[in-house]
Amino acid sequence: MSVFLYAGQGSQFVGMGADLMQKFPEFQEIAGEIRLDFDAVRLMKEGPSELLSDTRYTQPCMALFAAGVTAILKNHGIFAEAACGLSLGEYGALHAADVWDAKTYIELTAFRGQAMSEAAAGKVYAMSAVLNAGDTLVEEICREITGTQAIPDENSCSDAAESNRFVFPVNFNGPGQVVICGDPDSVEKAELRLDQEPRVQTKRLQTTAPFHTPVLEPAKQALREKFECIPFHTPKIPVAVNVTGKLLSQEEDLKCLLAEQVVKPVRFREDLTALLEAGADDFI
Repeated sequence: MSVFLYAGQGSQFVGMGADLMQKFPEFQEIAGEIRLDFDAVRLMKEGPSELLSDTRYTQPCMALFAAGVTAILKNHGIFAEAACGLSLGEYGALHAADVWDAKTYIELTAFRGQAMSEAAAGKVYAMSAVLNAGDTLVEEICREITGTQAIPDENSCSDAAESNRFVFPVNFNGPGQVVICGDPDSVEKAELRLDQEPRVQTKRLQTTAPFHTPVLEPAKQALREKFECIPFHTPKIPVAVNVTGKLLSQEEDLKCLLAEQVVKPVRFREDLTALLEAGADDFI
């Protein structure tokens, strides 16, 4: 089974897609259809990097790149039999499954980026990758520092956001790799604790956004409202879901899951495990 994988924020770079856009008319066609309040093609080609890395602009630019590559692959007879993405990449996976057309997909990610940016405006956060540590250890240390549940639920969302004192595991990326996020002081405390453990290492990431934390509760609510105005088509192929770490079932509410995704951890490792168990053997 062939799986299309879609990247999240952090993999953007100035010049991305420039060669493909010049060579493939299907990429050019998608770029010509979108309506944004900035020139995404120019920003992708010329930067500056600081602006391209601003989540308001990163998300639709990443989506434009993903949609263009997806169109190129399909037009050359390469089709996904399943799809998966990390955070923002989950939207790319859903586009590959024909839940939305390219225009809707890109413009929806622009809305998401704006909503997330507004929810975190005026505050600074930190993210750190934790290597060679088990999930339980990371969760326990986060729980001790935050003074609440290691993984936020509905009850702890408002408290954590209002106090602005928390650190949570936000990405379970793979065996031995968990990303934590919170206010800088709490993240530093967690790093100091974790670095004392045998073989465990932490690496501060170059981002100040509170991805997948309770701070983005306003963005979750904004997305809930936005989704009601957008047609969602039934996925034509299996799609792995970040919130559950499983393949999307017919009984699940995709709109609800996508809204929850911005405040809940990404279970990417479990997504890949679910795909492998379903017969995936080719990842693109």
